[in-house]
Amino acid sequence: MIAYNLSCSRGHEFEGWFKDSASFDAQENEGVLVCPLCGDLKIRKAIMSPSVVKANTGVPSKSDAETIRQYAAGLRNYLRQNVEYVGPKFADEARKIHYGEVDERHIYGESTTSEVKELVEEGIEVAPFPVDPEEMN
Repeated sequence: MIAYNLSCSRGHEFEGWFKDSASFDAQENEGVLVCPLCGDLKIRKAIMSPSVVKANTGVPSKSDAETIRQYAAGLRNYLRQNVEYVGPKFADEARKIHYGEVDERHIYGESTTSEVKELVEEGIEVAPFPVDPEEMN
């Protein structure tokens, strides 16, 4: 595996993992590389610094935390643009979809811990995602 620092034409930087250098080249030529923050398809390799192995303290470094924040922001952006927001009716809508009462579609929204537990017990797949810290203020 090889990790490349990548950037889009809008200046967002992110990391991409590839089987080898040829895999990156093939994906770049096919136009399947996408910026996780804005969806831009114009991706190029960014300047990389050498990797230095440090002792694992169990605490993510500032750069690790920033990378996680960027990926989370990109996923939140993707959800807002491509998935239907159903708000606090999430559990009810998920059940209707699961049991075929309404057309299948991708949704997101809010639910309580007990609602999530009930959905999982019913065999309904759900995945939690943290809110944007900026939106909590």
